[in-house]
Amino acid sequence: MDINDLRAIVTVLSLLTFLGVVWWAYGVKSNKKRFEEAAMLPFLDEEADWAELGLDRNGKRKAS
Repeated sequence: MDINDLRAIVTVLSLLTFLGVVWWAYGVKSNKKRFEEAAMLPFLDEEADWAELGLDRNGKRKAS
């Protein structure tokens, strides 16, 4: 076994790993809901941030 055989094995393993990740991300339908929830995480605290700044949903100052 020389270095070229090792390179071929690593290339094939890398391709299989890549295809596995693509299948996991796009092929498994049960992950869709979880991924959509994760995509919305940055926006969950938006109302708390506005309240902390004393703003309403439109970005205007709340009447105190």
